[in-house]
Amino acid sequence: MPFELPDLPYDRTALEPHLSGDTVDLHHGHLQRGHLERLAALVEGTAFADMPLEEIVRKGQGAMAECAAQAWATALYWNSLTPAATEGSEPEGKLADAIGKAFGDVEGLRRHFNQAALRSFGPGWAWLLQRSDGRLVIAVTPHSVTPLTGPDRALLACSLWEHAYMLDYRDDREKYLDAFWQLVDWDAVTRRMG
Repeated sequence: MPFELPDLPYDRTALEPHLSGDTVDLHHGHLQRGHLERLAALVEGTAFADMPLEEIVRKGQGAMAECAAQAWATALYWNSLTPAATEGSEPEGKLADAIGKAFGDVEGLRRHFNQAALRSFGPGWAWLLQRSDGRLVIAVTPHSVTPLTGPDRALLACSLWEHAYMLDYRDDREKYLDAFWQLVDWDAVTRRMG
C-alpha cells in the first residue's frame, strides 16, 4: 500500500492570518510528506506494507511506528482546523454538553488545554480525548506518542512541534495556541465523538 500525502481540506493559504502558507508548506508539504516517504521505505517488503497507517501505529515499533504516528497525528491536526471558523464560534450539541461536564465551558477547555500545552517541554502533541465512558480529557504526549496506542478516542490534535509555529510566532507557543483556537473545526471534532 503506497502512503500518499493526503491533500489538505483547504488551500495552503486558507488558514492565514493565523497560520501562514509557509508554515503549512513546511509542516504538510515537507515534514508530513517526509514521514510518509520514510514509512514507505521502512515497510517495503514487510508484513506492514499492506496495513493502514493506524495499524502500523498500533503494531509497529521504532522508526516505523514513529513515522506512522507523526503522519497520522498531522493528518488529524489538519482535519481539526478550518478556514471557515469564525471568531467566537463555539461547539454545540453533544460536544458542548461533554465540554460543560468536563471543563465547565469552552473557555475552561481552552484554559486547561493551553495550560497543559504550555507546561510541556519540547515537541509533541496536545489532545482533546474521549474516554470509553464518554468523558473528555486533555493529554499532552511527547514526540510521536499518540492516543491510538491506548483506549481513548482522539477528538482534537494540536501540534506542539516547533515547525508548527516557529515561522509565524517564533518561540511564542502561547500566541500560537491563541491562533489555533481561531481555526478549530468544532463540527469535525463532534463527528469524531463516539
